[in-house]
Amino acid sequence: MIVTQADVQRIREQSRHMESEGALTEGLLNLIYQKGWFKLFVPDDLNGRMTPLPDALRIFRECSRADGSFGWLVTIGAGGGFFASLMKPEVGAALFAGEKAVVAGSGAPTGTAKRVEGGYLVSGRWKYCSGAAHATMFTANCAVEEAEGHERGENAEIRSFIFMPDQVRIHPDWNTFGLKATGSHSVSVEDLFVPDKMTFLFTEVRAYEDELIYRYPFVPFAQASFAAVALGIAAHFAEEAHEYIRLKERKPHVLSKLEEQEALLGRTESAFYSAVTRSWEELVRHGRMSESDEKQVSEQCLSTVRSVLTGTFELFSLLGLSAAMEDSQVNRTWRDLQTVCQHSLLLPEE
Repeated sequence: MIVTQADVQRIREQSRHMESEGALTEGLLNLIYQKGWFKLFVPDDLNGRMTPLPDALRIFRECSRADGSFGWLVTIGAGGGFFASLMKPEVGAALFAGEKAVVAGSGAPTGTAKRVEGGYLVSGRWKYCSGAAHATMFTANCAVEEAEGHERGENAEIRSFIFMPDQVRIHPDWNTFGLKATGSHSVSVEDLFVPDKMTFLFTEVRAYEDELIYRYPFVPFAQASFAAVALGIAAHFAEEAHEYIRLKERKPHVLSKLEEQEALLGRTESAFYSAVTRSWEELVRHGRMSESDEKQVSEQCLSTVRSVLTGTFELFSLLGLSAAMEDSQVNRTWRDLQTVCQHSLLLPEE
């Protein structure tokens, strides 16, 4: 499952093509399937490769060091394995056992669901469904409408729904300046009947209660995953900046600034992995995380991202106009990093 230097080279050779096409190549999708990277959090009896969180984060980091879009898609795809514990066992088995099984979806409850006999009628549109083009299933959140004659309250139930690819419409609206190859398009359905068994709640674990990863609180789990992506892209940015400075023969103070930022990145990364590893060890020992550890991991993730953003921005501002050209490697890594760090879970708290 490790990311070899040969893997990195193979991924980077296809980076430019991926960016222009807005999606992963078939060859790189096959690499992910062969390595089992989409199944790092899928139980072994569903042909998964259940992996401790600290080890998985290092895989996310290295995939992202190879290419930002590639790393993001591996991270998001693997994270979808979390849902295997929330689905009915027979549904999870049917959806996750295949070699190519991977979820795309959105956490925002921008759909509505009306209760009908045997299930729900669902309508809505959901943004930022990374990997929509290769997903084998979609998940989306909806507010469940109250019965007729009752006003919908602020505490309406939020339920998750599972759609098959042939049930959704994909809207090719992902037009950011970074992570262009993630295909994070919107999807929609209209008056789609979804049976009860194809729904779940985040508060209700239905299977694999003994798997430690499913006991890790979801928000710090997601924050740590995304922070690992940011660290990997920042490491790639530093590699490209070294090459850029060498070729452009930039002044010594620019190289000095790069070395300073690399040292800071190393310290930041060490603090990040220490916090996550401590929380994982507590989970192993006690079967749960304390609130203080949960808070510490979240705070460390936000601190990691702010540090990485500040350092790369300061260095990028010293590289000159040619670094602003979209076809330069250093530009692409910088754009990818900016885009990752705009995720709502990585924004500073008020």
